[in-house]
Amino acid sequence: MRILVTSDTHGDFGRLRRAILAQQGADIVIHLGDGGDDVEKVRFSFPNKTFLQVRGNCDWGSAMPESGEYMAGGKKIFYTHGHNYGVKSGDYTIISEARSRKADILLFGHTHQPREDYEDGLYIMNPGRLSGWEPTYGIIDITEQGMVLNVMKLP
Repeated sequence: MRILVTSDTHGDFGRLRRAILAQQGADIVIHLGDGGDDVEKVRFSFPNKTFLQVRGNCDWGSAMPESGEYMAGGKKIFYTHGHNYGVKSGDYTIISEARSRKADILLFGHTHQPREDYEDGLYIMNPGRLSGWEPTYGIIDITEQGMVLNVMKLP
């Protein structure tokens, strides 16, 4: 199973579309906020994909949830934008939240800084941003053999 993880498109729905086209094998697309309208502009072009999203600090007036949980390939994913957990100042709070939810994978955005880590049983990813200079997105592959997280540059 492949999951595409995006964040911080900030109105650049064209780059979101390009990321989805670059990862056509991804069954699930998770958008981590700051670009909720961008998801709405592309989702109908990809009816066979599952879209999950949360609101970010720039998604003013949005009714989207601030966080979510999803089971994929037997792994529990906790995803959020990250601003409510102070991720620009450190990751202790958000990692503690992921652990309290018994998540296997933590996904967050907000910092625009790509990250892929593994800490004591918890996979951590920030896909960076699709807007601005050197856009990036994340890929999660879950197989029977294990899990791999990668941050990729948008072609």
